[in-house]
Parts: sequence; structure tokens; C-alpha cells
Amino acid sequence: MNTGCIAFFLSILFICTTLQSFAIQQRDSSVLQFTVVNETQQPVESAVVNVLDNTKNLLKTDLTDAQGEFSIMLANGGYWCVIGYTGYAADTFFVTLPLIADDKALTIHLQPVSKNLQNVTVTAARQLIQFERGKVVVNVDASPSNAGASILDVLEKSPGVTVDRNGSISLKAKANVLVMIDGKQTFLSGADLNNLLSSMSASQVDQVELIANPSARYDASGNAGIINIKTKKSRQKGFNGNVTTAYSQGRYPKSNNSMVLNYRTSAINTYLNYSYNYNKSYSDLYALRTYTDENGKAIATLDQPTLFKSASDNHSVKSGIDFYVSTKTTVGVAFTGIFTKRTGSSFATAQWLNENGTPDSSLTTSSATNYRLTNSGVNLNARHAFNNKDEISIDLDALHYNISNKQFFVNNFTNSSATDASDGYLPATLKIYTGKVDYTKQLTRGKIETGWKTSHINTDNLATYQYYDGFTWQPDYNKSNHFIYRENIHAFYANAEQQAGKFTAQAGVRYESTAYKAKQFDNPTRKDSAFTRRYDGLFPSANITWQADSSNSFTVTAGRRIDRPAFQRLNPFVFIINKYTYETGNPYFRPQYSWNLELTHQYKNYLTTTVSYSVIKDYFSQLFLTDSSGILYYSQGNVGKAFIAGLSLATQVSLFKWWNTSTQAVINYKKLDGYVWNNFASSVLQFNISTNNQFRINDSYTAELSGFYTGRSRNDLQEALLPTGQLNIGLSKTILKKKGTLRFNIRDIFHTQVMEGNTDFQNADEYFIIRRDSRVISVAFTYRFGKTFKTTKRSGGAEAEMERVNG
Repeated sequence: MNTGCIAFFLSILFICTTLQSFAIQQRDSSVLQFTVVNETQQPVESAVVNVLDNTKNLLKTDLTDAQGEFSIMLANGGYWCVIGYTGYAADTFFVTLPLIADDKALTIHLQPVSKNLQNVTVTAARQLIQFERGKVVVNVDASPSNAGASILDVLEKSPGVTVDRNGSISLKAKANVLVMIDGKQTFLSGADLNNLLSSMSASQVDQVELIANPSARYDASGNAGIINIKTKKSRQKGFNGNVTTAYSQGRYPKSNNSMVLNYRTSAINTYLNYSYNYNKSYSDLYALRTYTDENGKAIATLDQPTLFKSASDNHSVKSGIDFYVSTKTTVGVAFTGIFTKRTGSSFATAQWLNENGTPDSSLTTSSATNYRLTNSGVNLNARHAFNNKDEISIDLDALHYNISNKQFFVNNFTNSSATDASDGYLPATLKIYTGKVDYTKQLTRGKIETGWKTSHINTDNLATYQYYDGFTWQPDYNKSNHFIYRENIHAFYANAEQQAGKFTAQAGVRYESTAYKAKQFDNPTRKDSAFTRRYDGLFPSANITWQADSSNSFTVTAGRRIDRPAFQRLNPFVFIINKYTYETGNPYFRPQYSWNLELTHQYKNYLTTTVSYSVIKDYFSQLFLTDSSGILYYSQGNVGKAFIAGLSLATQVSLFKWWNTSTQAVINYKKLDGYVWNNFASSVLQFNISTNNQFRINDSYTAELSGFYTGRSRNDLQEALLPTGQLNIGLSKTILKKKGTLRFNIRDIFHTQVMEGNTDFQNADEYFIIRRDSRVISVAFTYRFGKTFKTTKRSGGAEAEMERVNG
């Protein structure tokens, strides 16, 4: 048994022993529990409950369950409770714990709002960042600078999130994040995931959840945790919705537009979420590659400036209907569709210099690309509550991706009539089927969860290349390929959570079994080949929270996770970047495993401090290889181990009534040990800080000053990145009786968000810098219609009552 397993099971033993001891000793905390009913004494499901301490600081926001019940474990003392529901007057009451005998069966009666109040708008500002147990929640609409932005733009300035030059996403300096949309995997990675996220408008999204250490209920994938993107879906009854249109101007124009419609009655809920985005952009890349001999002496230099231009049209839609068969049963169906069209061109000059720095030869390269991504999906879901304690849910999903990528390159040699060209067509089809069943049983002060999930992935990838030999086009069998991949993953989990005194503990384990097989078909220059792999494992997770008092809590989490190679990375295709740079897959890529440990202290909702440590085996790294002709190959593979020790501080403070600020700083020491063509060892002290300042000028105007800075970093064994960052400003104004909102912002004011770094190769090294169309001015307009009293899952519908409580 390895040291990670020993540490985990010792921590479980410690948790159980501690719980047993303190369950007896601690008597200064209690459960606050009550039921919310309407005027006909029927339970109110999804009423928004806000709990504040006696100093009027918000502690918790949640919803009542299907039986109208709400419960929370709190230290003894006084608390304000604010309850709201669409169409009903908000209710506020003060309660002191422990409850006396007469109050232990609290029932809150909500009364309908008078019809003459239909034109009253109740609004309140949502906090941009919310720190909840086990996760950080980003409320997208709370930031004016998100107007006109894509989801990828939002992620880049979310707390602890960084995006590298290849579009790979890291959380707290750890790569390989599992990206989900509405709790479902995207099953994409690399450029395809980047294209998907950059095509989604921020106006479609309600919240982004950052979950560093998920429980066993979640997939075990994601060494760095999970990023869950939650799209907008209203819970209020009647017909309502909003439309948003935005125009942005960088060097080139952009436009993000969306529409959200929802209709809900006591019997059904139907919704439509549509967006259209247009983006014209550029990337300016400069690379200086130096080749050396075995003694490290420079023998040649390749100077490569390249300008990329692209334009994309993106349509996405999500629609569905939920049927409330009874108070205990809900069934639903949802449909998703995405269409992305991206065309691009580039022009590059490659100049060779000899060992004395004198120009030797040069060529120019022009290219054209045509990328298409089409996605369609259907989801069937059902939920049934057997009683007020037992519930089962079922989800069935079918996804289909159709990806087409066409490339065309022409190389012209200076001072020569020689010309060569390459033409490539790379279509791919992905078919994904998943099914899962989850069962939850509520206990007196906890719950038990268990479930099963299966995933089946089928991909068919083709690469057809031809080259121009100066006279005719010839098949290029060295690059052409046909690759088929099949993968099955089966999982089972059990998870338990229990409260005892001031302690809340959760422990669970997930078993996952993976099997895949792949085949690379032959061609006139290569025989066919096939490979298979099967592996499984247990992925335990646990956390324990000690609520020391009403202001301070401590949480310890531990867990084991896995990162499987993305099936696109297993594909041994060659993807041409330029004449001297290719990208290729690695069919021998193995999964990486990690143990993660965190200790977190939270002081009210003001300060969160986390100390973390991770050990990663078979670490994923981008590999940079060269051949005898000087061509550089980008690939990925396993290189050894990584050790990451981190400290993060997150603050959220109201400095004045008109000024709220939230800041998160992450410091990590990262050590990498591995082997590529020789033994590598590297370490780096990484630093990232993001901040957001909201200024409430008056009831109509809100301003924002935000930004982030990332110091030196290293995700790959052979590549070090230099500091980067951006500064943003935004202004928001409500109009049209607060049914409309105008937003104006400037992102990356000083155009400082560049990707710059150094890469080591065998007998070569390269300096690069990439500037993008990141300095953008945007103006956006949002109009909301339907019922104006709004409730959402996290912000609540009792904001006006909360303002009364807060004085």
C-alpha cells in the first residue's frame, strides 16, 4: 500500500475517532429546521432561505426541498432568517438556538402578494464571489466587465483559474480540470474545448462553480478538480425571460447575443436558451528557435514571426421541458445544439541564420484553415421522492460531435522559384452515450448517497494529406491516417455525510473501471496497428468541518483522483502548424493519478485561507521533440512525478457601503521530476492574484475595477511561462424601470495579457511571445420581461427583506 493510501485511511480513522469523541462532548450547537407552506397549507418547494448571523452577515443561501423543509446545523446563538418565493411576500424572523420545545416544529406561512404590487420591482446586487463549503461560486452577471465576453474570458479572470497559450485550463496552478456544463462532461479537450468555450456567450451563464476537491458523487477525473458551468434557467412561475445584445471592438469587431425564455406552471416548466456570437480576431506570434550542438554551442537560428487571423460564427441552443407528474415525481427532456464555423489565415516568415548570426535562407508561408464543429445532444431525466427521506434520480444522455478541419499551406522560398504546398482534411466523429442512477437517503443529521454510471465513447478520425511536388499533387501517406477509438467507463460510488455537535464529516469511495481499444489503419507506407488497455481503481474522498463558533470554521479534505488521456491526445495524427513545427498524438499515453490534501479556515464570509498539497504520479506534460531535419514535434505524454504545495487567501470585504472588494491570491511551489530524452528536474514558485472591486454609485449605476496577475509558472516539464495579466473596467446602469441594464466595459486596458515563455528541446531552445486581440471595448444591453420579482437558486428572492434586516 503506497503512502497516499496510508495517509488517507489514517485520516479516516482520525475523523471517526474525533466524531465519536465530540458527539458526546459537544452540546453547544443545534439544528435549525422549519417548514414553509403557502396560504392553502401546501409545502412550498424551492423557496429561497437566507440565514444571517446576529451581526447581519449572510451565512447561507439555499432552497427548501420538495416537502417545503429546510434545515441547517448552527452554533447556538441568534440568527435572522429571510424567506422568499415568487408571488409571495417575503417573511423575516429572528430565532435563537437552541430552540425551545414549542419552537421545534416551526412552520412559516407565506402570503400571496397583492395584485396591485405586480409592477413593483424588487432587486438586489448579487455578490460576485460566494464561498460555500467545498466550492467557490462565481455569479457571472454580477460583473459588468463580463458583458460581451465569452465563457473562456470569464474563466480567465475567475479566482485561481489560468488559461495557457494552448487553451488548457488550470485551477490553483494544477492543470487537467474536468470542465462540465450543467453537471455534464463536455468530453472535449485542447483546441476543441477551447473552441467550444470561446463560442459560448457569458450572457448564457448564471454561475461558474469551482470545486477543488469533489466528493465521490462526482466523476474521479480532474486532478485539479471540477469547473461546472451552469447555464441560466429560471424557477419562477409564469412566462419570463431576457434578451441580451452586445457589440465589442478590439482590433476587429465581435458580437455576443443571447435569449433566455422560460414558462412554468404547477404542471410543467419549459425553457429555451439561444445565443449567437461573431468573433473576428488575431494572434501575433513571434518565435526565436536556437539549435545547438552536443556541447550547447549555437549552430543555427530560426526566426519566425507569424500573424494569424480568424473569424467565427457560433450558434448554440438548449431547450427542454420538465413535467411535474406529482409532488414526488418529475420527468424531463432536454436538447442541446451547437454549431461553430471558424475560418482562418496566417502569414509567416521563417529566416535561417547561421552560427554567426548571418542570414542564410528564408521562406514565407501562407495558410488557410476551415473549422466546423457541430454538436447535438438529448437528455432524459427523472426524479422520484419515495418519501421525505428517500429519493432516486435517473439521467440518460446521448451526444454527437461532428468536427471538420481543413488546412492548406503554401511555402515560397526566397530568391528561388521553388514552392511546396500541403493540403489536409481532418474530419472526426464522436458519439457519446452515458447513463447514471443516483439514490439519496436523508438521515436525521446527514445523508447517504450511492449511485452507478456508465459511459461509452466512440470516435472515428480521418486525416487525408496531399503535397504538391512542384508539378502535381501527390498523396502524403507519411501524414495520412485513419484512427478509430472505443472507450467504456463504468463507475459505482457510495458516500455518507453526518453532523455531530460542531462537526460535519463526509466520506466516500468511487470505483471506476476503464477499457479502451483503438486501431490505426494501414496505408501504402505503414502497416495497420491496434492497441487495447484496461485499468480500474478506487478513488476515496473525505472531508471534515469543525464549526468552531459562529464566525470560524475549519475543513480538512483528502482524496485520490485520476486524469485519463483525452482520446484526441491518443490519436497519432500529425497536425501541421508550419513547415518546421508539427503536433502529434501519443497512443501510449497512460493515465495520471493524484492525491490531494487541503486544510481550509473560513472566517465568516470575509476570509478563506487554504493550505494544500498534491502528489501526482505519471504526470501529464507537453513534450517537445526534434528530428534530424530540425522539425519540432509537439506531443503529450507521461514524464514522472509532480509535487505541489500551495497557499491561497481569499477575501471579500465591504470597505464602505458603496465599495465591495473580493480578492484571491494563490501561491504554489511546484516541483517536477521526469524523463524525456534525459532526466529533467525543475521547480518554480508560482503566484496568481485576481481582484474585483464593485462600486455602487447610486441605485442605478454600478462601476467595476478588476484584473488578474500571474507570475512565472510551469505546467510542462520543458516550458516555463513568464508573467502576464490584465486590468478591466466596467460600468452598469439600470434603465426602463429596472427591466433593462446597459453595460460598458474595457477588458485588458493596457494590452498586457500576453503569452510569453521559453521552451527546451533536445539540442534546441525557443523563446516565444503571443499577443492576441484581448484589448476590447464592449457595450451590452439586457432586457428582462415577465414577472419582475425574481428568485434564483443562489441569490434568493427575499433581497428587499434582507436589506431591511441589514438596516
